[in-house]
Amino acid sequence: MLAIRMQRTGRKGHAMFRIVVQDARRTPTSGKVVAYLGSYDPHNKTVQLDKEKAGYYLQHGAQPSPRAISLLKEEKVKLPKWINETKIKKSSTRNPDKRRSTVPASGEAPQPKEEASVQEAEVEAEAVEAATDEASKEEA
Repeated sequence: MLAIRMQRTGRKGHAMFRIVVQDARRTPTSGKVVAYLGSYDPHNKTVQLDKEKAGYYLQHGAQPSPRAISLLKEEKVKLPKWINETKIKKSSTRNPDKRRSTVPASGEAPQPKEEASVQEAEVEAEAVEAATDEASKEEA
């Protein structure tokens, strides 16, 4: 079975990818490639693709990888109906109130719940003292 996948090239820290058709049992780094379909530069987000070759291999049963599917869709290559597009899962952020990007621009950090409850308790205690002071003044 053939696979349409990306083969990493380029120097360390500056990846470039070739879009290749390869036997699915081989690794992308093996060098045994059936056909080169094009290239992808993730830094400039540019894709160079031979659409006719890609369509030919898709019609003859080549299985594209999830990233290859998205690149083929961007280049408006007609995909067969049997190709299932994987949906990207949205991850939730743990403790979003602790992130620096959520801190207000004024520089004030949000107060943790414990400190806020202590301050609220102090305010309530002051209110109770004020009420008892007023009550004692009225009695006198």
